[in-house]
Amino acid sequence: MDISQISEQLTETPNQFPGCCLRSLAPFLNALITLLPKLPHYTLSIGSGSGLLEGLITYRDADTVVEGVEVNSSVNRFVPEEAMHVVGGAWGLCPRAKDAAAWMFVYPRDPRLVAKYLDQYGDGAVEVVLWLRAGIRLGGLRGVFCWVGVSEIRVLEGIGLAPYEAALLARRP
Repeated sequence: MDISQISEQLTETPNQFPGCCLRSLAPFLNALITLLPKLPHYTLSIGSGSGLLEGLITYRDADTVVEGVEVNSSVNRFVPEEAMHVVGGAWGLCPRAKDAAAWMFVYPRDPRLVAKYLDQYGDGAVEVVLWLRAGIRLGGLRGVFCWVGVSEIRVLEGIGLAPYEAALLARRP
């Protein structure tokens, strides 16, 4: 199934698609498109897996460019090869993070990976960090976002995620 066919199957209620941790649905994708930067800027999706989420975002809004980062390029099916970056293991960092206006962490196994990116590249171009995962409790994760100039940290509510999924947003001006 190609990205256009999958996009047509999106509904107002969460759907599980093979190769995507998150339950994809139209309101959630629309919310992400609203939050992510537009050309000439780009978003780096860390833990992109098959690239389905990233591919759907770019398909629905060509001005929202999302590049993928994964430890194994063979799982990617939806991110163009030139926009896919492979890192050496679960703790590997992608140098493209320095110039990305947004980072989107998709189900990272360990919150320390988010902190590691912020330590290494947080003084670069990044203005928005999204953390997508199962059940985020803001209180316990606030320390991960000890990031110079952060103006907002909040759990995104009402964006159409499945009840057990959550999105955390950190932003700086």
